[in-house]
Amino acid sequence: VQRRMEMAQAEIEEKEVQTTAGGGAVSCKVSGKRQLLSLTIDKDAVDPEEVEMLQDMIVAAVNDALKKGEETRESEMSKIGGAGMGGMF
Repeated sequence: VQRRMEMAQAEIEEKEVQTTAGGGAVSCKVSGKRQLLSLTIDKDAVDPEEVEMLQDMIVAAVNDALKKGEETRESEMSKIGGAGMGGMF
């Protein structure tokens, strides 16, 4: 079981999750190692009068990517008997 968990962990760390916010105005990609790999902001989303809204969209996109990554990790780990190992993503 330990070897399968190590293999699953390595496989999860190779995965990437991409999400968007603000109707696609902000997108980000995170790795299975919980690292932000990329952040893209549509030029139309950059409005000096709406900086707070842009910041909120960035936070939403990153949080959504991290959440989906965690869900992927938990799903993969539960397949090999690692259910309940939340917080590892």
